[in-house]
Amino acid sequence: MASETTSLVGKSEDEHLKRLKGYQWWAFFVTFGGYFMAHFSRKCYSTVKQQLQDEAGYSSLILSAMDTTFMATYALGNIISGKLGDTLNPTTVLAIGLFGSGACLFLINVSLWLDFVGFSELLGNIFILAVYFLFGFFQSTGGPVGTAVMGNWFCDKESIKNRGLIFGLWTCHQYCGDITAALCTAWVLGIGLPYWWALLIPSLTNVGWAFLTMRLIPDPADVGIITDEVRIRM
Repeated sequence: MASETTSLVGKSEDEHLKRLKGYQWWAFFVTFGGYFMAHFSRKCYSTVKQQLQDEAGYSSLILSAMDTTFMATYALGNIISGKLGDTLNPTTVLAIGLFGSGACLFLINVSLWLDFVGFSELLGNIFILAVYFLFGFFQSTGGPVGTAVMGNWFCDKESIKNRGLIFGLWTCHQYCGDITAALCTAWVLGIGLPYWWALLIPSLTNVGWAFLTMRLIPDPADVGIITDEVRIRM
């Protein structure tokens, strides 16, 4: 009887491990893409700074203030987002970050289309600084929360043994996002589109990826995958 019970338990654990390993690639793909989108949307602004000065009328001082504002709220947001990811559904937090980032870039486009600076320099400056203030918070969700979700799924012995390689590959999202932003802007300007398309494209892709992220399962335990490593965390 004892041997039969042991056999059943072993079979059950093997099945749970198989399910865990089967979902890992999807968790990697979605969280990688989410952070990729964060860098894509973040870097695109830097690639059109010259156009924001020459065509939109923003001063170099305001553009510098945007960078400072963003980094301040981004730094603070990493702490807040990490706590929210621990308290709320991590998938929801990640999706909100993507939706919010897309919305912020879209609002910047609205200010460019309606020429807020031309109507009132003060209004244009305050508006874009306020948007970038919020942008920093939305952008901060990917790092702490995405890393936590990755840790939840890549918890088996084989993954822990290779976590340097796994997370090394995963953190390439930032470089891929930065490179894509530069290529996107080069393509937009190269085919003669208005420069604001370089902001609109990442805005739309962030929103699209947010919908995909909402389908991500943040923890194996949420779908009844209980391995020894998951059981310890529970």
